[in-house]
Amino acid sequence: MDIKSKINTKNTPKHVAVIMDGNGRWAKKKGMARVFGHKNGVKAVRETIEAAAEINIKVLTLYAFSTENWNRPKKEIDVLMSLLVTSLKDELKRLQKNNIKLECIGNIDNLPKKAHKELLEVVEKTKDNTHLTLILALSYGSREEIVNAIKKISKKVVNKELLTEEIDEKIINNHLYTFTLPDVDFLIRTSGEQRISNFLLWQIAYAELYFTNTLWPDFRKEHFFEAILDYQNRERRFGKTSEQLQDRNEQTEK
Repeated sequence: MDIKSKINTKNTPKHVAVIMDGNGRWAKKKGMARVFGHKNGVKAVRETIEAAAEINIKVLTLYAFSTENWNRPKKEIDVLMSLLVTSLKDELKRLQKNNIKLECIGNIDNLPKKAHKELLEVVEKTKDNTHLTLILALSYGSREEIVNAIKKISKKVVNKELLTEEIDEKIINNHLYTFTLPDVDFLIRTSGEQRISNFLLWQIAYAELYFTNTLWPDFRKEHFFEAILDYQNRERRFGKTSEQLQDRNEQTEK
């Protein structure tokens, strides 16, 4: 029995987020420059998207480029931006064929003009697709996102469009990049590192976390399916006790 067949497709997380880590170390192990790892990470991206689509996950967010990544060497940034453009062009047909919608979060105005233009074109061409929503977090930082949300809310308070007493979790959520998306149910990070790295800090409040030692360029569908199986064997309590969940399930069954 293959691992995919073990997955209960009626109990998959609605929103999976992935921190794609380990490209540089993968390349270093092979005696190559870091950019070699980024280029070989493209296949892992493709397989992860296909795997998510195959088991009916509705939202997949990939941490492609953080606000902190702008501090990397210019040559590496240039390669990453070039890869973004070529990958978007190469993947458009596959996105259309598989009914996948592309969206992006982050300060994308900081992207080079060519990358920015290509990104918006693919977003526009896939906007009516419905099977899976693929989110690319580009030039993204969660703290920056939250600061921007606070600024927007503060401006509404100053302009008397909003009362301080009306500010709650829903109001804050509605001013984030992800306001149209469900919260993250499951966060995967590759490469063995066990950090969140300023990624979707608000949205992962109750997410299950999964860390794998697999370096990103080696990550394949079976690794994704293994992670989902691990998720399905967990009990998500959201602050409640196991007994409360059991009582609720019994009531539902009645």
